[in-house]
Amino acid sequence: MTETTVRPLAAADEARWRELFHAYGVFYETDFSDEVLDRVFALLLEEGSGIDGLVAERDGQVVGLAHYRSHPDTFTGGRDWYLDDLFVDPAARGTGAGRALIEAIAELSAGTGGSLRWITADTNEVAQALYDRVATRTRWVTYEVRR
Repeated sequence: MTETTVRPLAAADEARWRELFHAYGVFYETDFSDEVLDRVFALLLEEGSGIDGLVAERDGQVVGLAHYRSHPDTFTGGRDWYLDDLFVDPAARGTGAGRALIEAIAELSAGTGGSLRWITADTNEVAQALYDRVATRTRWVTYEVRR
């Protein structure tokens, strides 16, 4: 039986990361330019940039990615954690890779006084099926301003 392992994103993962993150963008109807991909990957590898990345592997192949960040939490005085991006290769869905990535970030956040949160599109029912099993759906509504 093949197991999923989760580890920090590494420079050697760049080609596969680009494939997966590009596919993630396509899913959300976003076409990332090479400049954006270059910048995001550099930020993920830069110590102290404010965003970090993990990858899920099966049989030595990267099959998923997660980007997350942590910041001070004004309600607890601890740290709050935010899962920015989660994507698993469609061929590897249902293998536990998405759950393993979420659980790895939850483990990192354990004992820091805040919580781990994320959002998804209201139409992303496949992801919501997993999220409903590993977390509590909140009543919060998201707003954004783009300029």
